[in-house]
Amino acid sequence: MALNATIYRFTINLSDMDRGIYETQSVHVALHPSETEARMVIRLLAYAINYEERLSFTKGLSEDAEPDLWRKSYSDEIEQWIEVGLPDAKRLKKAHNQSQSLLVYAYGGQSVDTWFAQVKKQVRQQTSTRVFRAPMASIDTFAAQLERTMELSIMIQDGVLTLTWADQMLDMQFEEMTE
Repeated sequence: MALNATIYRFTINLSDMDRGIYETQSVHVALHPSETEARMVIRLLAYAINYEERLSFTKGLSEDAEPDLWRKSYSDEIEQWIEVGLPDAKRLKKAHNQSQSLLVYAYGGQSVDTWFAQVKKQVRQQTSTRVFRAPMASIDTFAAQLERTMELSIMIQDGVLTLTWADQMLDMQFEEMTE
């Protein structure tokens, strides 16, 4: 019998001062049975960082043909493909060919450096592709305190995310990988 996804419900008060976006969103995120809570948190934060009206979560790990998040045009073309993890060169090429822009939120300790060294040339050739390293110490701290229903404030200013929930506060920044 297959395991079901666990649903997390977030009310996000987003204040993105860098882009002038101030929204309150009700977001339901499915934690796939094979997914870690830290990976799910990265997906949630990628959603907040890139929030736009048409940005949505996909089937993710349950569907190889889809990214973790995407923004589609009204004519159903993929404008932005957002991948979490360390996609291989073939997947990067596919994502690049199917979308107008590609964002990768890489995580995994030292393996991120090894992975990036392997795909760096391809990333540089695709000018619409950007790669960010997840701040895993902060991600793990937040993931350890997850609840199935949470109210979360996320403020983004000068690329720094400040997360506030219950009586907790945490600052973090995703580092763009260029070299």
